[in-house]
Amino acid sequence: MNQDASIVSVKGIGEKTKELFEKMGVYTVGDILLHFPRDYVQYPMAEPVDEVVSLSEKHHAIAARVESTPVVKSTRRMQLTLLTIGSTGHKMQIIWYRMPYIKNTVKRGQYYVFYGKVSVKDGKYVMEQPAVYTPEAYQTMQECFLPVYSVTSGITNNLMIKTLRQVLDAEALMQDYLPADIRESYELCEYNYAIKQIHFPDSMDTLITARKRLVFDEFFLFILKMQYQKEQKKRESNRFVLKDAEFIQEQIQKLPYSLTNAQLHVLQEMTENMQSQYAMQRLIQGDVGSGKTIIAFLAMAWCAHNGYQSAIMAPTEVLARQHYETFQKLCGQFGLDFPVLLLTGSMTAKQKRDIYEKLDTMSDALIIGTHALIQEKALYANLALVITDEQHRFGVKQRDAFAGKGKKPHILVMSATPIPRTLAIILYGDMDISVIDEVPAKRLPIKNCVVGTGYRKKAYEFITEQVRDGHQAYIICPLVEASENSEGENVTDYGVRLAEELPKDIQIGILHGKMKNEEKTKIMEAFADNRIQVLVSTTVVEVGVNVPNATVMMIENAERFGLAQLHQLRGRVGRGDAQSYCIMVNTSETKTAAKRLEILNKSNDGFHIASEDLKLRGPGDFFGIRQSGDLAFQLADIYQDANVLVDASAAVKELLAEDPKLEEDAHHVLRNKMDRFLEDELKTMNL
Repeated sequence: MNQDASIVSVKGIGEKTKELFEKMGVYTVGDILLHFPRDYVQYPMAEPVDEVVSLSEKHHAIAARVESTPVVKSTRRMQLTLLTIGSTGHKMQIIWYRMPYIKNTVKRGQYYVFYGKVSVKDGKYVMEQPAVYTPEAYQTMQECFLPVYSVTSGITNNLMIKTLRQVLDAEALMQDYLPADIRESYELCEYNYAIKQIHFPDSMDTLITARKRLVFDEFFLFILKMQYQKEQKKRESNRFVLKDAEFIQEQIQKLPYSLTNAQLHVLQEMTENMQSQYAMQRLIQGDVGSGKTIIAFLAMAWCAHNGYQSAIMAPTEVLARQHYETFQKLCGQFGLDFPVLLLTGSMTAKQKRDIYEKLDTMSDALIIGTHALIQEKALYANLALVITDEQHRFGVKQRDAFAGKGKKPHILVMSATPIPRTLAIILYGDMDISVIDEVPAKRLPIKNCVVGTGYRKKAYEFITEQVRDGHQAYIICPLVEASENSEGENVTDYGVRLAEELPKDIQIGILHGKMKNEEKTKIMEAFADNRIQVLVSTTVVEVGVNVPNATVMMIENAERFGLAQLHQLRGRVGRGDAQSYCIMVNTSETKTAAKRLEILNKSNDGFHIASEDLKLRGPGDFFGIRQSGDLAFQLADIYQDANVLVDASAAVKELLAEDPKLEEDAHHVLRNKMDRFLEDELKTMNL
């Protein structure tokens, strides 16, 4: 089966299903092979009804002899198929909805294994909508890992499994682009084997082997793209030598607060760069709330003071608008008469034309925007400095495209992701690195607590108290809506339930990634203005507006998030002068989950948290927890896979040392893949 063929070439997939797959980014046969499972299910040991003592497991497998024929009952809404299994005193009711045919397939006198969720209703064990297996079939299932995929509404996990089995059974082998000597040196399995085993592993060992290969590939290709382009460049001369560094010190004196020593040190490194022989290429790593924005403003104002333009690109319109308002306020506060411009994708054509004209004429403008800053029509007069905020949200090619808008400008990128320095050097190998490892003295440390679900009522009462005191709260859920394959809180249902728990006068908002940009912006602006007091959201607020009035961050199913991501979420509060709180609800009973969350409970230092979490990770601990989901990797995690990242970096270095332009015959497949990657990036960016 051709990897470039449309997904409709797979038997059973028509136009309607094709459209649903496209919502998931699956357009071709090759795309679905790269839509990796997000988790795996191992079937538990089958047990008789009278041995069911705990309902803590997600699913149970109940082995029983069927003593009576299932009964079909019709209600006004649907047909129910009912069966009672077990012995006197240990009975369980089985219920199937809209499945009357079960009556003919489950035979009286036969043994079966029923697999599904068990609950207690009216003092009785009840299993709803279970799968049914013969004991022999279930034993075979126990030996397998069942993949669980992220899907959109209308696509079931079973359809994913059926489609992938069909594609893999077609035995359409893909060419392994990784040179054989690299596979051998780093003990990596063959690519086709890895693809098959990541979807349908034979064992935990083969799953780990497959994942290692695919994680290596993600790191290898990421670093190779960066280095491949870097090798084609030379270090650029400084065309925008900035003068009068005392200007920055004068503005610092006007601030109503003192900068930290770490901020002052980074400013010193930055000013030396921008006055040196070569153009600056610097990454600023700063923990959440460490004060990166004021550094960006001072750098941009310095450019304007020298008669040059500067621009900062934010990952969301909400954040771009906030920077715009902040920079306008600071210019007024400092008595600076520099134009501050905003350019975003949602602006009208007329508004954009007006901004394009100003970009061409206002030579000392401070320019703030989103991806719209790198579109074809955005032309700049004399762009001396480009800044990308939250660098991990942008690809290397986007950063280069932004820099390409000027004549070799200074480049500054900022990230709040706490990456250990050794790994940061690899991921940002073409840049100098600065770290802001202090938070402003006026900030009170966030008070943390890890609790179980029984604490929710008290948490709601506490949130109500905070709102009554004039403050606001975030509540984070891992899911947008209920899913057949995911257990956890979802914002859709949670918002409805919360409205019943909180007083009617408290306004509740709902925010998630499936909303349109205009709708998300409207909700976030309402929250920023305190027209919404409690915001129920997915992790889309991880990089969001600064709401100093928000004092509570409550995170449901906290064990499902990586600690770096939890730390980012927690950073949404504690931005004002009031005491702030983070409530992490742990729904897991495992010791590992409790131990990991305790790290976050005891520390507000992102770099310490990342380091400690790294120590706890094992090679098989990679289900359901992602640290670096925004760092352009589908499987790889820079913390847990740090050793593989180091190996991939070494492999790239060796490869390019031997063949800088990938011209040797042994590397032609890899070179073709690199060229295709770069073309795809350009198409994605509409450049």
